[in-house]
Amino acid sequence: MKTKSLGFIGGGRITTIFLQAFVNKKAIFDSISVFDTNPQILQTLKLKFPFIQVLNSASEVARKDIVFLALHPPVIMATLEEIKADVTEQTIFISLAPKITLAKMASVLPISQLVRLIPNATSVINHGYNPVSFAPGMSEIQKWYILEMLNLLGHTFETAEEKLEGYALLSAMLPTYFWFQWNELETIGTQFGLSDAECRESIYETLNAALNTMYRSGMCPNEVIDLVPVKPIGESEEQIKAIYQEKLMGLFERIKP
Repeated sequence: MKTKSLGFIGGGRITTIFLQAFVNKKAIFDSISVFDTNPQILQTLKLKFPFIQVLNSASEVARKDIVFLALHPPVIMATLEEIKADVTEQTIFISLAPKITLAKMASVLPISQLVRLIPNATSVINHGYNPVSFAPGMSEIQKWYILEMLNLLGHTFETAEEKLEGYALLSAMLPTYFWFQWNELETIGTQFGLSDAECRESIYETLNAALNTMYRSGMCPNEVIDLVPVKPIGESEEQIKAIYQEKLMGLFERIKP
C-alpha cells in the first residue's frame, strides 16, 4: 500500500509524542501537516520537527489521507462541524480523545472510516500501549494499514469501544500516578548518599523486577506483597487506596460517553 499524507488537528503534547515516535522509527509518509489555533505551539513544533507542514486551518488538514484529531473532548464536535465539508469518503479519521464516540463522530462526518485511539505517553520511545476501535464501515485492509502504522508507536491492539475510557484511566494515565513518586525517591536517595546515577539505576532495575514478580512469577498478589515484611508507608496504604477510588472513579464518570 502506498504511503499516505497525515494531518494533525491540534499540535500539543500528543502530536509531539506521535511525531517523535515516527522520527525514532524513520517512518516515511507523503507529508505530515499540523494545524493549531495557537501560533506559538506551531512555531515550537516546526522548530523541533522541521519536516512538518504548518497549515492555516483545520479544514486544510482535513483534506489529508489520514487525519488525527488531537483535541480535548469539549471542542471536538464543533471542530467536526467546521471541517465536515472538507472530508471525503476516502479520508481515514482518527480521534485521540475519550468520551466522544464513533457514533457521535459519524453523526457529523459523512464518512465510514472512523477510528478512536487512546494514546499513551510512552509512545514517545515507541513503547506505547494503545487500544483502538474501528467504526463498523472500516474495511479489513484499512484496519490492517492503520494498525501497522500505529504499531510504530508501540503495542496497538483492537478492542471494543466501550472499553476505551477504562484503558484511558488504567493505561494512558497510569504513569502519572507514579512518575512523581519515582522522581521523589531519586531525591531521597541522594540524601542517603547515593549518586544521581546510582539512584536512577537502582529504581529502574528494581521497578522492572517488581513488575515481573507481581505479574510473571505465578504468585498471587498477597503472596508477592508479603515477600517484604517491612513496609515503611504501610500505615498510609488504606488512605492511598481511598484516593485511587475517589479520584479515578470520579474522573471515569466525567470522561465516559
